[in-house]
Amino acid sequence: MVFSSTLFLFVYLPIVLFVYYIAPLKWRNVILFVFSLFFYGWGEPVYVFLMVLMIVLDYLFGRLIEINHAHPEDAVCMKRARVWLATSIVINIGTLFLFKYLDFVIENLRQIPGLSGLHPLGLVMPIGISFYTFQKMSYVIDVYRGDSHAQKNYIKFGTYVTMFPQLIAGPIVKYKDVDRQLSEREHTVDRFADGVTIFVIGLAKKVLLANSIGVLWDTYKAAGVENLSVTGAWMAALAFSFQIYFDFSGYSDMAVGLGRMFGFEFMRNFNYPYIADSITDFWRRWHISLSTWFKEYLYIPLGGNRKGKWRNILNLLIVWAVTGIWHGAAWNFLLWGLYYAVLLMIEKLWLLKRMDRWPRILRHIYTLVIVVTGWAIFACDSLGMCMTMISRMFGFGENGLIQTQDVYYLISYALILLILCIASVPVVTELYRKLSMKVQRVLTPVVLLLGLILSTAVIVDSTYNPFLYFRF
Repeated sequence: MVFSSTLFLFVYLPIVLFVYYIAPLKWRNVILFVFSLFFYGWGEPVYVFLMVLMIVLDYLFGRLIEINHAHPEDAVCMKRARVWLATSIVINIGTLFLFKYLDFVIENLRQIPGLSGLHPLGLVMPIGISFYTFQKMSYVIDVYRGDSHAQKNYIKFGTYVTMFPQLIAGPIVKYKDVDRQLSEREHTVDRFADGVTIFVIGLAKKVLLANSIGVLWDTYKAAGVENLSVTGAWMAALAFSFQIYFDFSGYSDMAVGLGRMFGFEFMRNFNYPYIADSITDFWRRWHISLSTWFKEYLYIPLGGNRKGKWRNILNLLIVWAVTGIWHGAAWNFLLWGLYYAVLLMIEKLWLLKRMDRWPRILRHIYTLVIVVTGWAIFACDSLGMCMTMISRMFGFGENGLIQTQDVYYLISYALILLILCIASVPVVTELYRKLSMKVQRVLTPVVLLLGLILSTAVIVDSTYNPFLYFRF
């Protein structure tokens, strides 16, 4: 079940909200937990049992870590705490590896002479496993560090892991950020209204914008990247760049809005990344919860930038290799991660100080060219396709600068491309903020109702409603 479906919008969500708000406060976590398991099980019922098992294990590991941490003077107890932490991390990463990466490893081992008899297991990857695995790991690490107390109530911990607003696509919520909210959170009309506003904006971004431009990327991809002209290749890459931004940020906004409807505050996951004027700035604005997670739980523990230049370079390579492969079990994702590792190192060690003297428009163009090229790497299904796509973008092909169909698509998509460009920058938000409160109170419900009606009409009328991060 996805947020941008009539089943979710007009059946599931109203039922959950009704039951949630008529129930006493003490029962609301139970209701969220049960309905979240139902939400997850709607798509893959068998994996509900896996999720419940993993919740039980990390609940127990958290308790065991805290019990042993209560005796810091006892070396044996501290060693046990480390063992329980390590066991939890191994189980979580091992489960993720089993479902997401094992077949990829087997397929590559089959290329080695003598190992061609190996066969992939063909396991279906549980939806959202990359997201909720990181959330569970943040819990046991936070407890080990003393940043949070172990949760003694299984239902509260289960609610944290399974909460349907951000279960399958984030934002990745660290346990210490919602620890208090699991026990005490505010339910007010204003907060609920804010949640509805954010949700509908996210829905419109996903359905009206991402889906509209996604058709162009799919059209070019179906035609074969080897047949693209330079203009066609850049249009295809730009289409995917817009699609993935409005698709993922729209879904993240819907998650934040839903969380607020239920009294939770989640991190906003995007901050207009396409206005960035460096790659460093871009990654402060894109998928903020993932960048923050890797910085706090991997980069800093590895030593960050505290152990000299060469160790810092190694740490960046490790973090970005993991970031790339986190997105998918394929070589192009690893290449995408290393691509950004190299660029960020160049900026960090040499380029950023020099870029301060560049005109802002030049810094912005530099950033967009690199980011769109990166999305071309990300979007392809194989390294071969990736290399072909990049070569076409930079003029290494036999199809020329522009083809007839490129002109047709430019004209056909001119309006939506203009809207996407405007929506990618904070100009509309700034204009809205300058309106008087009286005008805002009248305009907001009208715009939201129109957005909901148009989004619903598109969902009902169209069969094209992909979600790019659904399997991450």
